[in-house]
Amino acid sequence: MSTDMTTGGAQLTRRRWLQLLPGAGGLLLAVGLDGLPRIAHAQDAPKFGADGMPNGWRDSPATFVAIGRDGTVSILVHRSEMGQGVRTSLPRVLADELEADWSRVKVRQAPGDEETYGNQDTDGSRSMRHWFGPMRRCGAAARQMLEAAAAAKWGVPASEVAARHHQLVHARSGRVLPFGAVAEAAAALPVPDRAALVLKTPERWRYIGQESKVSVDGADMVSGRALYGQDVMLPGMLFAVVARPPVLGSTVKRFDAAAALKVPGVVRVIELPGTPPPSEFQPLGGVAVVARDTWSAIEGRKALVVEWSDSPHASYDTAAYRSTLMAAANSEDGKLLRNEGDARAALSVAARQLQAEYHVPHLAHVPMEPPVAVARISGGRCECWAPVQSPQAARDRIAKRLKLGFEAVTVNVTLLGGGFGRKSKPDFAVEAALLSQALGGTPVKLTWTREDDLANDYLHTISAQRLEAGVNADGRLIAWRHRAAEQTFMSLFMPDPKQLHGIEIGLGLVGLPFDIPNIRIENPAAEAHARIGWLRSVNNIQHAFATQSFVAELAAAAGRDHRDHLLALLGPDRKIDPAAIQDGWNHGESPERYPIDTGRLRRVIERVTAEAGWGRPGTAGTALGLAAHYSFVTYVAAVVHAGVDAKGQIRIPRVDVAVDCGAVVNPDRVRSQIEGAVINGLSQALFGEVTFQNGRVQQRNFQDYELLRMFQAPREIRVHLMPSNPDLPLGGVGEPGVPPIAPALCNALYAATGKRIRQLPIRQQLA
Repeated sequence: MSTDMTTGGAQLTRRRWLQLLPGAGGLLLAVGLDGLPRIAHAQDAPKFGADGMPNGWRDSPATFVAIGRDGTVSILVHRSEMGQGVRTSLPRVLADELEADWSRVKVRQAPGDEETYGNQDTDGSRSMRHWFGPMRRCGAAARQMLEAAAAAKWGVPASEVAARHHQLVHARSGRVLPFGAVAEAAAALPVPDRAALVLKTPERWRYIGQESKVSVDGADMVSGRALYGQDVMLPGMLFAVVARPPVLGSTVKRFDAAAALKVPGVVRVIELPGTPPPSEFQPLGGVAVVARDTWSAIEGRKALVVEWSDSPHASYDTAAYRSTLMAAANSEDGKLLRNEGDARAALSVAARQLQAEYHVPHLAHVPMEPPVAVARISGGRCECWAPVQSPQAARDRIAKRLKLGFEAVTVNVTLLGGGFGRKSKPDFAVEAALLSQALGGTPVKLTWTREDDLANDYLHTISAQRLEAGVNADGRLIAWRHRAAEQTFMSLFMPDPKQLHGIEIGLGLVGLPFDIPNIRIENPAAEAHARIGWLRSVNNIQHAFATQSFVAELAAAAGRDHRDHLLALLGPDRKIDPAAIQDGWNHGESPERYPIDTGRLRRVIERVTAEAGWGRPGTAGTALGLAAHYSFVTYVAAVVHAGVDAKGQIRIPRVDVAVDCGAVVNPDRVRSQIEGAVINGLSQALFGEVTFQNGRVQQRNFQDYELLRMFQAPREIRVHLMPSNPDLPLGGVGEPGVPPIAPALCNALYAATGKRIRQLPIRQQLA
């Protein structure tokens, strides 16, 4: 990296990582002879184990930590920060095991380099659950190397030396050394084998699991000093926007740039070739307008004349397609996903049958910072700065598209102004690189407007679901049938798939935790006509909405309390091996390590209903609605307090959420992520909808794709963390809070108004 960007979201190459260390001539812990942080067996990379880390990786602290002569500890973060606090939480885990004084820790951002850092995808709510152990082991290895170096200096056994709050202490003699005094000697020592590592016990944790408001980036974020993708500025940089195909699959037939080139500030108009569907993460193509500032580029684009080719997707109309989806959900055709007993036979003899149909529309990510990227090509190398969730994917796609060697591409990760899954697809970074290449290497900032973002997003799938239940004469639920018709995100990667992928069916569909003797779950075919991607909590959104809404309907039909009915459906506490019901896929985790535990789901339901005052009447026309869901190996239950006022406006004074994510590493960030998930889930439920006519997205900006405003938000969001259990493996946190919110809100509105809501968004349905 050659620009001066050394604060906030600073990026750096591995060589620059050494140059920027505090303390002139700083002595680095565990630095290789070539002057670069070393990783064992790097020559074998990229070969990765199931946990996403390089095979042969030996918990080398050199990968993530360095200590300067002045004792400053620099910790590298290889995941992307988008408000979830990963640039605080992961370093604090390492610092805790290192016994570092947090006030003397500096955090820096790693570039995209999967060979060195392993999997860098910030998605799937897995950063902490996959890297909690490795960060602890790196910190412990560094601590033991420092202790051994101090012991050698004093001529005492290493067992008599202990790291304590940034110092090495020999208690018997009272001698003390600061970390920086032995960093050079420690660097010459071998990294301890994993079997020799001694991790701190939970009672000795200084930062892990402790209440704290510490945030590496918080002060910079609120003061405007934080570096987001839109903030990157390079000398001589030009600015660009792109006119993209209005319909998926259409291409440029011809364009006239004459009027655009007359706009003051516009310097070039460049056609960008697209990739026909399935286009994966490659750009859609179009015509770019390059100018001396973004405003001029936008004005130039307005003057541009483009004629687009036809596309088979030009007939896509979501209103009509909804009928197609619902017909599929009502048909007998479909791939059988789970079959226990004989649900169809049980339904035919049931004393009572109930059924309901549910619909969830396309949803958009709309992060506050739309996609943006800066790229510069020089000396046969491309350097990119972008708010990406998957820097290694960006690096790979840029290298392939520009026909450069992988080692010739550097992707620097800025802070992300929101991501929600959109920024794991680096099409916008590839666009910036292509434009710099077309301009002879001139640095280019490629900006997406909000209108671009909505019209060309990787949308959440549209879905229709039909659920049927059979009840015997004793009132027991004996049959459950669920048919889910949804467009698959595999349409990004292969031509015309119509069935859900194993990952998608594992997201709250086939993992039904209820104790019902006859269960049948099916997936009818659905054709995709838009770019389908993953949105925060992915298919859990519609699966939780349908399942938890239907449970509430069954309770009402039985004349039972919803909470009691839900707990009864769970049956006795037991552990369900996901391998038995969903081909072994369990949010990417081992089914043995992470079985579905109905007892844990029961306990979050009991906790949230107790905290919310379940069973007591609501105040001022409000009522309580409940929903619970297992996703990303975490158990969440929510109670929404909601009602409708005399003007027909929905009021949501309070939301309670109980969370069991196993061990809790950073309680403050867990709460904040759940609070954000509540706002996200309420926005989706109340307003979220992207519609198509003639293959074109109809929403333009926030005036017609609404988000929850402050006056609409709950006055209180109470997050109740289940007791942290160090013996349980970590669950996810960023996404599991979203799925139960929409059904809990709809269930509350039914309790308050008597009107059942089976389709989202809710707006205007209560008029």
